[in-house]
Amino acid sequence: MPTVAYLVNQYPQVSHSFIRREILALESAGVTVARFALRGWDAQLVDPLDREERERTRYLLRDGMAGLLADTLAVALRSPLAFLVALTWALRLGWRGDRAMVYHLVYLAEACRLKRCFDEVGVDHAHAHFGTNPAEVLLLVRRLGGPPYSFTVHGPEEFDRPLALKLREKIDGSAFVVAISSYGRSQLSRWVEYAQWPKIREVHCGLDAQFLDAPLTPVPEAPRLVCVGRLCEQKGQLLLMEAARNLKQRGLAFELVLAGDGEMRSEVEALITRFDLSAEVTITGWVSSARVAEELRRARAMVLPSFAEGLPVVIMEALALGRPVVSTYIAGIPELVSPGACGWLVPAGSVEELTEAMAAVLAADADSLAGLAAEGRRRVRSRHSAVTEAGKLLDCIRGTGTAIGATPS
Repeated sequence: MPTVAYLVNQYPQVSHSFIRREILALESAGVTVARFALRGWDAQLVDPLDREERERTRYLLRDGMAGLLADTLAVALRSPLAFLVALTWALRLGWRGDRAMVYHLVYLAEACRLKRCFDEVGVDHAHAHFGTNPAEVLLLVRRLGGPPYSFTVHGPEEFDRPLALKLREKIDGSAFVVAISSYGRSQLSRWVEYAQWPKIREVHCGLDAQFLDAPLTPVPEAPRLVCVGRLCEQKGQLLLMEAARNLKQRGLAFELVLAGDGEMRSEVEALITRFDLSAEVTITGWVSSARVAEELRRARAMVLPSFAEGLPVVIMEALALGRPVVSTYIAGIPELVSPGACGWLVPAGSVEELTEAMAAVLAADADSLAGLAAEGRRRVRSRHSAVTEAGKLLDCIRGTGTAIGATPS
């Protein structure tokens, strides 16, 4: 079994439980996983499983720039030709890139530190989540003579600025790249040559037994809805407040819980006050996976009116627990949620149709909701098992075996 290194910008993180599940599933298959992250050693974590993961993670920036510079100098002196190749690549990736050139030189320093860590651990393959700077760092490690690498693209950030992120170069240099949905695979295919398409693999985000094997509970009679996710522009919570106002103006009784926190909390709170929704809408702040499951079980449905997505894990979690979903016709969501089968889909940005869908949830009888719940659970259990999907990823990694140890040009 290979030793696989994982690199993430910040790990662990409350919204990235899917990465933890993937890592643990790989380890259960006998893979040794070395966890690396840029930051996260001082983050406030509410989930005990995340706190355990933090103890297993090595942080590249914990010692500050002095440590990075020392490792950079050591690599440059030991392997000057490889360092020159990597430096050329850092400059190439920084030219008209998404960030100033100095950041790409920092990524090179991070790559030098990571290369030394990989040599100590004996890493056979490296994998990053997100096609942003973690993927660039692994590309530079490869140019320094490090192991083959791959990365998972989630979206929507990578799809918003593929040219600035140099997505083509990152894919070209990789052993393979993972898309979490068919939609994601199509978007990656837009930015590489046809000959590179076989590199693009589809591996879904997965759930563990906490959700897949959880006993089903009856859909509650209480008119309660929950939205789980970071409070940010792409999740559509401001539109959700407008729909909630519409429901109240119709005289419908309901409760709406926003389980999460984020940069737009103050704006959401301002709308709650402006629309006189303080009696109907509650914001929990960041909560643990166990609390997310509890909030989902207490609701008739999960509402996520996103403007941009990959394929939200919380939709999988809701369906696994037997709760239908109200979401939007975007990205990978329609691959899992079908209107009338396991929930409702509305056009992104339409407050009118969102209002109608939420009203339909509140009016639905128990038998109708139970039917939607059963189909949603069946779909998630067949498509989004962390063990099954980690097995697909492991098969991809095994397929790079002939390249392990080869020195890149």
